[in-house]
Amino acid sequence: MAPTIVRDGPFRLFFFSREEARMHVHVAHPNGEAKFWLEPAIALASHTGLAPKELAAAEEIVVRHFQEIVNAWNQHFGR
Repeated sequence: MAPTIVRDGPFRLFFFSREEARMHVHVAHPNGEAKFWLEPAIALASHTGLAPKELAAAEEIVVRHFQEIVNAWNQHFGR
């Protein structure tokens, strides 16, 4: 299961239900995907297919929706 948390322009932010415990979010875009750690700070974990400009936009979206993502994580994973 991969619940969508946010849609922002061409980006979709989501979690995988059965993945590592460290808080993170996946960002899908028509050109590729990225994974961002949310703790201890927002940081790019990995990516595929995204140009530097798209990665920067993806990180901006994660920053802009940070609290919403954390709230969704806590609700979904029961923290």
